[in-house]
Amino acid sequence: MESFHPAMNLPFSYTFSTTLTASSSSGTTATSITNTWMDPRIWSKLPQRLLDRVLAFLPPPAFFRARSVCKRWYALLFSDIFLELYLQVSPRHHWFLFFKHKTLKSYIYRNNTSGGDQGDINVRAPTCEGYIFDPYDITWYRLSFALIPPGFSPASSSGGLVCCVSDEAGPKSIILCNPILGSLTQLPPTLRPRLFPSIGLTVSPTSIDVTVAGDDMISPFAVKNLTAENFHIDGGGFYSIWGTNSSLPRLCSLESGRMVYVGGKFYCMNFSPFSVLAHDVAGNIWCKIQAPMRRFLRSPNLVESKGKLLLVAAVEKNKLNVPKSFRLWSLQSCGTTWVEVERMPQQLYVQFAELEGGNGFDCVGNGEFIVIMIRGSDKALLFDIFRKIWQWIPPCPYSQDGDVGGSNGRASELHGFAYEPRLATPVTGLLDQLTLPFQSFNG
Repeated sequence: MESFHPAMNLPFSYTFSTTLTASSSSGTTATSITNTWMDPRIWSKLPQRLLDRVLAFLPPPAFFRARSVCKRWYALLFSDIFLELYLQVSPRHHWFLFFKHKTLKSYIYRNNTSGGDQGDINVRAPTCEGYIFDPYDITWYRLSFALIPPGFSPASSSGGLVCCVSDEAGPKSIILCNPILGSLTQLPPTLRPRLFPSIGLTVSPTSIDVTVAGDDMISPFAVKNLTAENFHIDGGGFYSIWGTNSSLPRLCSLESGRMVYVGGKFYCMNFSPFSVLAHDVAGNIWCKIQAPMRRFLRSPNLVESKGKLLLVAAVEKNKLNVPKSFRLWSLQSCGTTWVEVERMPQQLYVQFAELEGGNGFDCVGNGEFIVIMIRGSDKALLFDIFRKIWQWIPPCPYSQDGDVGGSNGRASELHGFAYEPRLATPVTGLLDQLTLPFQSFNG
């Protein structure tokens, strides 16, 4: 963003009147400055359409503060005309949304649990809470997810919507939530029973695609990565309610549970050995992509940055005379070749490795930013890809509030997603075509 230059020529002129009044008796000088920039006679005559356009450019925290100015500004959130303008001109905010680490438990034996135990589970499930990080201003915000029922965990985010998936084993219930508006939209449950599958979500102005892959329950006591299910609906009237299934590549291991959407494909890490799985959404085809330096990678992560897929990992070549490092690779347009694009400065990596202590790390990317979070702690790094700047992020001031059961050392650990706050997500109106009753969840 260009800074204002005092010498630049404006298309119209402003006048500044300065009046100096001296008082000889007191020996003081009083200065009265009248600045017509803030003359209410000018601002009161601005067209409402122009004021609405200015408000549409505000980031969400500033917009919600501005709503307290008057009744008309408060009602803008419910104005179709303003929301249409907002969708046209509002800049994209490449933010991040984090949640406290949650150790997912199997609910296979839940039916055998006594009523008293279930009540104990409900007591331990506090109201879901998220923490927004603004990488431009290095600022944290707290966001309540009070409407999310117990037994659901955030799994993905796209287009201003957060995808929450049921923890209980079996066909998965999925909720799309706009945390800014506090709205919930339910998707039909998946067809196949699963435990903790990987979830991919991509939301455009006219379509919603969800992919649920792996952790097929082949018995009440065993899971295997066999299939993927796809949900699609678009403004053209076409929809597929988990009707498109596909087989996963043989011997794949989807441990991270994360998917990244780039250029019409979902990507996720495959473990033991490391590789990348790619799912062509239109063709419904899965394939494997060999990872760079796969024998020496540690904690590999996939992130999206400005329409490109990046692989972020530590490199440990113990048997070679090469220092350990932290590297980023970019997948080229051919879809099979990786090129190294960045490397953490060695002095910073030494500090990072000391704090990380071999526990591993998780990464999430959005726009020109990548956040690297050290597991088991509240330490995180922010990397600006365009400006090539690495900096430590101040810990979230809200994540320590109300921590219980912190003896496992992971109470302050956060996991997150790329997040673009939206005051309106009209694409969820497409789901009304399905005429599904909203299911009640009581924990």
